[in-house]
Amino acid sequence: MGTFQIEGGHQLQGKIQPQGAKNEALQILCAVLLTSEEVIINNIPDIIDVNKLISLLENLGVKIQKLGKGSYSFQSDELNLDYLQSEQFKKDGSGLRGSIMIVGPLLARFGKGYIPKPGGDKIGRRRLDTHFEGFINLGASFRYNKEERFYGVEAPNGLKGKYMLLEEASVTGTANIVMAAVMAEGTTTIYNAACEPYLQQLCKMLNSMGAKISGVGSNLLVIEGVKELGGCEHTILPDMIEIGSWIGLAAMTKSEITITNVNWEMLGLIPTTFKKLGITIERRGDDIFIPAHNDGYEVQSFIDGSIMNISDAPWPGFTPDLLSIILVVATQARGSVLIHQKMFESRLFFVDKLIDMGAKIILCDPHRATVIGHDFHSTLKATTMTSPDIRAGISLLIAALSAKGTSTIHNIEQIDRGYEDIEARLKSIGAKIERVD
Repeated sequence: MGTFQIEGGHQLQGKIQPQGAKNEALQILCAVLLTSEEVIINNIPDIIDVNKLISLLENLGVKIQKLGKGSYSFQSDELNLDYLQSEQFKKDGSGLRGSIMIVGPLLARFGKGYIPKPGGDKIGRRRLDTHFEGFINLGASFRYNKEERFYGVEAPNGLKGKYMLLEEASVTGTANIVMAAVMAEGTTTIYNAACEPYLQQLCKMLNSMGAKISGVGSNLLVIEGVKELGGCEHTILPDMIEIGSWIGLAAMTKSEITITNVNWEMLGLIPTTFKKLGITIERRGDDIFIPAHNDGYEVQSFIDGSIMNISDAPWPGFTPDLLSIILVVATQARGSVLIHQKMFESRLFFVDKLIDMGAKIILCDPHRATVIGHDFHSTLKATTMTSPDIRAGISLLIAALSAKGTSTIHNIEQIDRGYEDIEARLKSIGAKIERVD
């Protein structure tokens, strides 16, 4: 198990380039299964979760060629579908939650798709019902082997378009259903569809391959089925979760940092939400400039004077993946804030580690925490901790970089799952961080 040792309390300075978006990459990579022609994808992040999926695709028979840093060619013209019934596939698929999104493309193209119960972060219940209810609506039959924890969908006579109202605006569920529907017979209408930038990018890529998807960017998608799709070239957006992480890092360490090439138009409420904590964010072209907050930052209040409440919601609401960062940043703000994690019931349980570091946090229940900021009158104390998941892990790393003394973070593979070459990039702006195996 890998470990980071972090000497905190240092101001950082410089430029940092966000990696390609992890959540987009997992969808886009599964979409290469929809065509036998070559698909070129650029700006793929070199992280554990994405590399696991690339390995799974290679085992499935996808021809993969690395063209350069972050750029790959994929061709799915000779797939080995027997791999889907193998013990190796059960092992490969169960280790990555994003593997669920290979089912839609396989169902669309070959009339069948299988997946073991996927893993991922332990952040509470994350149902797969939306995925399979969508496939069933399109005419597929569903089966689940409870003993082997193995899912399967089959449509030997093909899929047929249908109107459906999703019970939840699941991002991966919407992506999976869209990829299944693009080659279904007739028209599919998906209401209450997720509309995150990742999903918008997937739809734009599919349209460039010959799909007919309208309503992109809204929660009502209309898909006219086509017989087949062709190849394309696609570039993945910068990772907005990483961009938010670097904003939080700059504020907590009173550092002057420029985050380059952020694609402002796709950041949604992220800059606005950090501004609610009093953080100064300047737009310089397509870059974000964060000045050193040497005088701290003050939480805003609502117009009626009540305590600031920051909560997550499906897009275009504030992404739940950044709520852990907001919570950590609030520990040194001037003022108090209520953090309401609505979408996952276990994501706030990492706050006990922040409390051990001296943060003033009241965990009200699994979904809500009240943070009373220190206003830098007292710094967080260095400690030893273990990263429970990707987002909590980066939050603890930010806390450690702001804390006085040397902190140790174990289980950093969780951080590596979502952040590329993180210690080298942090060192480039002056962080004191070392990886110890």
